[in-house]
Amino acid sequence: MSEYVILTDSATDLPEKLVKELEIQVVPIAYNLEGKEYKNLSDHSEYPVKDFYQTISGGAKVSTSALNPSEIREFIEPFLKDGKDVIYLAFSSGLSCIYQNACTVVRELSEDYPDRKAAVIDSRCASLGFGLYVYLCVQKKKAGMKYDDLLTYAEELKQRICHEFTVDDLGQLKRGGRISPATAFFGSMLQIKPVLYVSPEGKLVPYAKVRGRNASVKMLADKIIAEADKENETPIFIGHGDCIDDAEALKDMIKKVLPEKTFMIDYIGPVIGAHSGYKTLAVFCVAKDRGAERENGK
Repeated sequence: MSEYVILTDSATDLPEKLVKELEIQVVPIAYNLEGKEYKNLSDHSEYPVKDFYQTISGGAKVSTSALNPSEIREFIEPFLKDGKDVIYLAFSSGLSCIYQNACTVVRELSEDYPDRKAAVIDSRCASLGFGLYVYLCVQKKKAGMKYDDLLTYAEELKQRICHEFTVDDLGQLKRGGRISPATAFFGSMLQIKPVLYVSPEGKLVPYAKVRGRNASVKMLADKIIAEADKENETPIFIGHGDCIDDAEALKDMIKKVLPEKTFMIDYIGPVIGAHSGYKTLAVFCVAKDRGAERENGK
């Protein structure tokens, strides 16, 4: 049986320590901060992630760009040359064109390497929800799951990864074109905090607005407590945009009700943070079903 590898991209926001522990290869996505390009590396060695959030909190211009086909080919092809089969777990197609670009590359590589297997999975996940998804797939591989079985598992698992976000910086959403300047202005005056989730289609969807940060953090906790699959031992991941105290408070709220759960807390990386902004708070878990589109915040 041929050996296979799991590859992914840095929209997972997995920290360097966990990347090494999982023994996975991660291709970095680029972002542009104040006219200079950086790679979103798992160790943030090109630009410290805390400095990134402090910079954008002051209104710095930041943008991102998807991996292009040549970058993806350069990343994947060496493994096929080395006689390994490949599974590439890609950033949500609802938020980026990376998945589509990777599909094009894999079709070409399959012709060039007919004796090798190469597949791309659209994770429909983002940030540490994507990281949790990759983490669980790698655990199955480490436990001996075969290539085709892992593809089946990955397709099923992606519809069970719940993502809950609250965004503190309405100005960043305005700059990204997500909301109008008027909405940002009045929302900031009234301390309105939007709460969002990632839909089964992998798109970021706002579903509630609450007054004040404490109320938005509590809503995240309530949602995850309701959604988390109590019958398995999968961890809960929490991501933050340089607001560790809020992340710890969120963990404590959930832990009181779900004491058996383990947690991993880390930064939301610059690629996601460029759009969600400073002091974004997000929490991710495995549910029995990610569910259909929500209506009226339910």
